[in-house]
Amino acid sequence: MSLTIATAAVTTNRQPETAIYRATIPAGEPWLMEVKAGQTLRILDLEGNQAVDTLFYSLANPKERYDVQRTLRRQNSVYLSTGSVLYSNLGKPMLSIVADTCGRHDTLGGACAQESNTVRYALEKRYMHSCRDNYLRACVHDGRLGKGDIGPNINFFMNVPVTADGGLTFEDGISAPGKYVDLRAEMDVIVLISNCPQLNNPCNAYNPRPAELLVWN
Repeated sequence: MSLTIATAAVTTNRQPETAIYRATIPAGEPWLMEVKAGQTLRILDLEGNQAVDTLFYSLANPKERYDVQRTLRRQNSVYLSTGSVLYSNLGKPMLSIVADTCGRHDTLGGACAQESNTVRYALEKRYMHSCRDNYLRACVHDGRLGKGDIGPNINFFMNVPVTADGGLTFEDGISAPGKYVDLRAEMDVIVLISNCPQLNNPCNAYNPRPAELLVWN
């Protein structure tokens, strides 16, 4: 499987003022929304170096959801960028990345949780806010998803290089203010986001920041 880093920026002429939906996710907070087939979702890194942990589910059947193994195997790469197609656990295309000004997005680092904060950092970090907490907060308020629906996620804008011996390292981000990724929905989807609250590694430059979501027809 390729570890090649995609760096070429692919932009679009979509203008924010023509978006049918525009919202800011506060630093460290969750978000849940629907995007219909044919619409384009933009995730925008407003201030740079903000990890946006994201999951996707079929709106028609939330048991069909983003599958990291199928996605990476189909594209033969551990990173996502322009041209990548996100596949479901039923083998169907869910979304396609049609533009990307960051160049690479992580699929392996996972979402921070009480348990990982304890193992990676220190016992006293257990009760710090985490992405898994964010997912569960959003799920409780929405009612369609639950704890058992939380699986391996995509970390947009997050830099998690794979080492020569197959390990992972959490490094300073490669994004910058205004960088974005555009995803075209190939089916009606539920988008579940944790705008990562992590304070213990450099994925957010130790300082969580807001992110912006835009949708175009």
